[in-house]
Amino acid sequence: MDFLNSIFRYSLDELPYVIIALLIAFTVHEFAHAYVAYKFGDSTAKDQGRLTLNPIEHIDPIGTIFILIAGFGWARPVPVNRYHFKRPRLAGVLVSVAGPLSNLLVTILAFLVMYGLAALGLWNSMPFFVSDLLHVIISLNTMLFVFNLLPIPPLDGYRIIEDLVSPSLRAKMTQYEQYGTLIFLIIVITPLNQYTIQPIFNTVMPAIIYGLRDMFTMIFL
Repeated sequence: MDFLNSIFRYSLDELPYVIIALLIAFTVHEFAHAYVAYKFGDSTAKDQGRLTLNPIEHIDPIGTIFILIAGFGWARPVPVNRYHFKRPRLAGVLVSVAGPLSNLLVTILAFLVMYGLAALGLWNSMPFFVSDLLHVIISLNTMLFVFNLLPIPPLDGYRIIEDLVSPSLRAKMTQYEQYGTLIFLIIVITPLNQYTIQPIFNTVMPAIIYGLRDMFTMIFL
């Protein structure tokens, strides 16, 4: 048991909740990309069976293992063909931002369930696993919201910038994208993350979670 705890970033007690939360987070995230792309005229993801809330179609086994062990990971990227968009730059931005925003929406919905149950006087009678699961859902979805908006390839934040800049600058960015991905991996898996990504998480995530908590407290309690 100690050996397993040393392998996984999360304790064995947390692991079931983390797996459920990841299935929700990754599935909703990729579905959001596929849905917005489809609405803007690109049926590539739909044709490949990705316009679905079935987790099996979205989960990447290696990416899931990475997030359990290293604290970061990925789902199977949704295929998008920009040439099917009537307004490629606008559609590209909205498709990219849809994923992170869907994770923020899941966080908000989890808060809504928590405070709704409390307002109805049902929270204290809930099984303990309900509270634990909702807290993990909030934490992981907030993390994915912040993480995916980082302006580093291959994350959504980088794709958003890519569609906002001029076509000539986009072409230059594409040339160096492979190096950006390598830099991203170095930052994430080395102690450099303590001076780059981690401070962002340590400031932005609590601000979002506490801000939502205070908002729902004012509304419901």
